[in-house]
Amino acid sequence: QVQLVESGGGLVQAGGSLRLSCAASVSISSITSRAWYRQAPGKQRELVALITDGRNTNYADSVKGRFTISRDNARNTAYLQMNSLKPEDTAVYYCAGRKYGVPLYWGQGTQVTVSA
Repeated sequence: QVQLVESGGGLVQAGGSLRLSCAASVSISSITSRAWYRQAPGKQRELVALITDGRNTNYADSVKGRFTISRDNARNTAYLQMNSLKPEDTAVYYCAGRKYGVPLYWGQGTQVTVSA
């Protein structure tokens, strides 16, 4: 059974940085991309960033230039480096393993809180 475990969330002041990690329990050969989503209170879950097997990346407009997604296949781990954080980035962040755009596996989520 595949498990995705996020870490690295926390409380940070506006302008600060955090690095999220998402470790998979096994190598996930069935997926084609790794992604990060977030869900703020009262809002729908939204796609923040994704990276394909070919290491192509895509970002939500709201985080372009501030967030960077990467992956280490040897460690079955994906990362989300978040810089210049804003209070509106406050949310629960989820990592996902996707196949052709469809999330197949989800992590449990990690809280990111950005204070003004």
